[in-house]
Amino acid sequence: MLAYCEVVDDRMNAVFKALADPTRRLLLDRLFVVNGQSLGELCDSLDMSRQAVTQHLDALEDANLISTVRQGRSKLHYLNPVALEEIRERWINKFEVPRLNALSAVKRLAEEAMADKPSFVYVTYIASTPENVWKALTDAQATAEYWGHSNVSDWQPGSTWEHRRIDGSNIADVVGTVVESNPPSRLVTTWADPNGEPGVDISRVSFDIEAFDAIVRLTVKHTDLADESARMEVAGGWSAVLSNLKSYLETGHTLPVAPWEMPVG
Repeated sequence: MLAYCEVVDDRMNAVFKALADPTRRLLLDRLFVVNGQSLGELCDSLDMSRQAVTQHLDALEDANLISTVRQGRSKLHYLNPVALEEIRERWINKFEVPRLNALSAVKRLAEEAMADKPSFVYVTYIASTPENVWKALTDAQATAEYWGHSNVSDWQPGSTWEHRRIDGSNIADVVGTVVESNPPSRLVTTWADPNGEPGVDISRVSFDIEAFDAIVRLTVKHTDLADESARMEVAGGWSAVLSNLKSYLETGHTLPVAPWEMPVG
């Protein structure tokens, strides 16, 4: 536990150091207005060299204040609410201050997407191992515990998978195909409504699991969503599921709320 606390302190030191620079705060403001910008787009709004902007963006990414996603030859930059949430959880909640509207806005904008960009990107840190995170995502019994559905498959590329109810009906609310499976670091699946039209409204979810010092960084991307309504449902659903996953792995207990149904998108 002491080692975990030291890792958290190191991360928060990096956050405060990154936020102390006015240029980095300006970059965050730019992403607050338009999330998912490339280096070139961010440089257009600043009177400085690409190299200087790159260095500031690297510092923000190291502090986990932004996350990046490759889109073709471009690297897109997204606000990441996790680091700010850790500050809130550690200090603000102690004094029972209501959730700040600014943090809520950052989170919403961090999950905002455009039609030609990833619809949802979420990064969380878990005090666990890559192997345990992988098992929690792919083991039917584990997913039943924290998700309220069982994820069932042999998890081989090309195999089918199902997101089944645990009420005894064995009904699958989501079905899909395993696109990529590289335990314990990467899993990619398609998602579809089993009652929908074949080949229509199929979205894709990727899980990237990385060792990060003594803990794990989990990045979830849900792309190819149908519309803005689907994006909003997915954003809320994933935030809840991943919070419960974190609690399940770190404490052995799930959060005292009802299971969630994850929309296909």
